[in-house]
Amino acid sequence: MNKIKILHMYADMLDLYGDSGNMEIIAYRCKMRGIECEIDKYSIDSEQPDFSSYDLIYIGGGADLEQQHISEDLVKCRNGIEAAYKNGTFLFLICGGYQLMGKHYRDADGVDIPGLGLFDYYTIAEPNRKKRCIGNVVIRTEFTGKTVDIVGFENHGGQTNGVKTPLGEVLYGHGNCTKSSHEGYFEKNVIATYMHGPCLSKNPEVSDYIIGYCLNRKIDTAIELTPLDDKLENDCRQVMIERLLKK
Repeated sequence: MNKIKILHMYADMLDLYGDSGNMEIIAYRCKMRGIECEIDKYSIDSEQPDFSSYDLIYIGGGADLEQQHISEDLVKCRNGIEAAYKNGTFLFLICGGYQLMGKHYRDADGVDIPGLGLFDYYTIAEPNRKKRCIGNVVIRTEFTGKTVDIVGFENHGGQTNGVKTPLGEVLYGHGNCTKSSHEGYFEKNVIATYMHGPCLSKNPEVSDYIIGYCLNRKIDTAIELTPLDDKLENDCRQVMIERLLKK
């Protein structure tokens, strides 16, 4: 049986807007295809695992307080996470997880929270806590090999700058900064985004990109995923896109 192995980090602290649901979606879509999906959890002061033994490392979103609480522990994991990333492990990062993989996150009080520095971007929060990027967001992506519009919900005061390879073009909403033209960060084994919701429940193509990558990263002959019936998800997403873009 084909298998993917996932490490869900700080699930007990980083779960804004149902972000842990992303792992339920991955597990469900694997189950429907007969793919074994093992999900381990890691939290503060747990024994550090072999990060490179995982196909996917997932970090969800949290507020400034939660990010401050986990940052010291996350820095301790830097070498292991970096080695895994360089070895091809997929990183799926939502909001706070996205921010903490950059150089640093400066919160609304001006306190610098160190990031892992895996990527060159950095985030600075608006000092005025009422000025937030909040609401539905639609972005146009091409990372799956075809043009796909994906939807989610953003709520962040942080302004992420220095992103060289964004996830997609903003069609509606803010994105990385207030009224930004782009949202998220992308590499072949990294998706970082501000999209909550959870993101994967609305966007099956993103789920399948991640699953397909995890299955195929260590083999020579690519495995084609069995198509699932995503009519409901796609119809719901299309209604939202048409409503927001007023097509």
